[in-house]
Amino acid sequence: MKKLLLASMLGLTLLFGQLQTVWVTPDFLKKEMKIIDIRTAGEWRETGIINGAYTITFFDERGKFDIPSFLAKLNQVVKKGEQFALICRTGSRTTEVANFLSTELGYDVINLKGGMMKLQAEGYRPVPYKK
Repeated sequence: MKKLLLASMLGLTLLFGQLQTVWVTPDFLKKEMKIIDIRTAGEWRETGIINGAYTITFFDERGKFDIPSFLAKLNQVVKKGEQFALICRTGSRTTEVANFLSTELGYDVINLKGGMMKLQAEGYRPVPYKK
């Protein structure tokens, strides 16, 4: 019984991914890392996006979400075990999503605190969103 319990606990720890939260800076963007922008299409059109970022909405304009759809799109971009970063407008949405992805699904996520607002305040110029 103890062996079964130990094996179960070990299995559960393997499900947990890594979660880091870092202040986003223009220098961070120089890293060779995939960045997933989880804002809405309206936000992408309004401010632009990080050059090379993947645009995959998590919450729609009404705050609703479709986890299976989001995960299907995310899994086309990143592989399980591959570290990637999430960005939104200020870091609020990414805090929730990054925590969910790492603790519930085992992804290795970096939450970019401060989001696009902080980047732009530091002089970063996004590229236009073209879809």
